Amino acid sequence: MKINYDLEFQKYVDGLSGKQRLLLHACCAPCSSSVLERVTPYFDVTLFFYNPNITDKKEYDYRLSELYRFVNAVYGDKVKITEGEYAPERFYELSKGKEGLPEGGERCFLCYNDRLLETAKTAKAGLYDCYCTTLSVSPYKNAEKLNLIGNKIGEDLGVKFLPSDFKKKQGYVRSIELSKEYGLYRQNYCGCEFSKKLSIDG
Repeated sequence: MKINYDLEFQKYVDGLSGKQRLLLHACCAPCSSSVLERVTPYFDVTLFFYNPNITDKKEYDYRLSELYRFVNAVYGDKVKITEGEYAPERFYELSKGKEGLPEGGERCFLCYNDRLLETAKTAKAGLYDCYCTTLSVSPYKNAEKLNLIGNKIGEDLGVKFLPSDFKKKQGYVRSIELSKEYGLYRQNYCGCEFSKKLSIDG
């Protein structure tokens, strides 16, 4: 039976007796925008920008600067941002031999795993109550796979993974609206050179 991860998210937050500390993996400002609207009523949020798949440093820096700009404009110091290591060599290593695979397949799942694992380790070290990712807001990301990977990592490390499918309840549509409202840069590829090539060729 297919799990409704948006419903699981709602069950979790409905059961809270107070705000918890959430470490939220962020891939970019547009994806973070509508997700923050969903989670900030229930959590004290720190965004974790860790994306070694963004192998173009100029692109990486621009996405990070846009994230800071949006968060500062809307949330001020109520939402913090912490940066992971910029390590594109890690992405190249995990994708070796899988460069030609289609988007949304095994290479992407390995990338999910890398980013969620680093987020979970950081959440555990920082004594966060739970961790999650903004990635599921995209219609191009596999929410079921993200939740399965995130939950498995959480169980292995002893840190709670917050179930979610942030594209539900018009989350993706809302991210487009907020991007227009704040003039956010919306990239047309996920981050790696393989997805960029597909966006150009397509």
